[in-house]
Amino acid sequence: MCGSGRRILDPARQETHCSDCGLVFDESLVADLPPTSPEDPVQSHSGRGVGPFNSPGGSKRNLGSTLTVSRDGQGRRLDWHRRYEFQHLRRVMQRQTSRVVDGPLDHSQARSEIAMVAERLGVPSVIQAEAERIYALAKVHGLYRGRSLPATVGASMYAACRRYSLPRTLGEIATAVGATRAEVGRTFKVVQRGLPETIPSIGLRAFLQRYADELALSPSVRSHVEEMLAEAQQNPELSGISPHGLVAALIYLAAEQSGEHRSRAQVARVSAITEVTLRSTSRLVERLFGGSPDP
Repeated sequence: MCGSGRRILDPARQETHCSDCGLVFDESLVADLPPTSPEDPVQSHSGRGVGPFNSPGGSKRNLGSTLTVSRDGQGRRLDWHRRYEFQHLRRVMQRQTSRVVDGPLDHSQARSEIAMVAERLGVPSVIQAEAERIYALAKVHGLYRGRSLPATVGASMYAACRRYSLPRTLGEIATAVGATRAEVGRTFKVVQRGLPETIPSIGLRAFLQRYADELALSPSVRSHVEEMLAEAQQNPELSGISPHGLVAALIYLAAEQSGEHRSRAQVARVSAITEVTLRSTSRLVERLFGGSPDP
């Protein structure tokens, strides 16, 4: 596309791309052959040990019962007393499976809620699997006792997003699960203190990449924001500002200085903050980094 003839083979990603514009010409699987055992050369290329991705939150074979309340196994409609019977059986099954703290989450209400929240947020399947694993681990340690289901699901999803550095704010996850931001935040603090593993924080560059893609900013504006972001992390006056609010203010200032004007409403909508917060943060950023006065 750029007219260059230089191609580079990336051995880590198994991709052939252009050295100038980065266009990917050819890609292949990272592991195109099944693993072989050095002790048994006869098993070479037999496919042993290779299989589909299995979610850690589910069972090995995903077996179980599916109870419907409208039709039977042959597709015929059920009468009212049979529908009432199967509704009662489904409630009993969900109640019993949710009480098993160390078993799979195949048919529990939490698993369906996590799948629904993952679909609303548009996160990949690995985040959903990590949220199921964190939920099961926190339930084993008794961290969710006495807390509502939306708060526990939101805390698990937020912890999974932070484990994989996926830029999702606490307010977005609280809106997706139908709970308040404070309730999900308190539950996440309990998970963060109670789990034996460390849950890292989401870097500011992850929010920058997400907001810049949604606002269609040029690479020069992104590099300018990265430079200001490196200086802002060393400034003590900006230590108390929320990460996504600071990134949104830096994007707004860099876009204004570079001539790629983005309205304050657009930046506020993308970063999930209010225009008042963006205005106050942008004024503080302009005072520290310089720029045109805020109209």
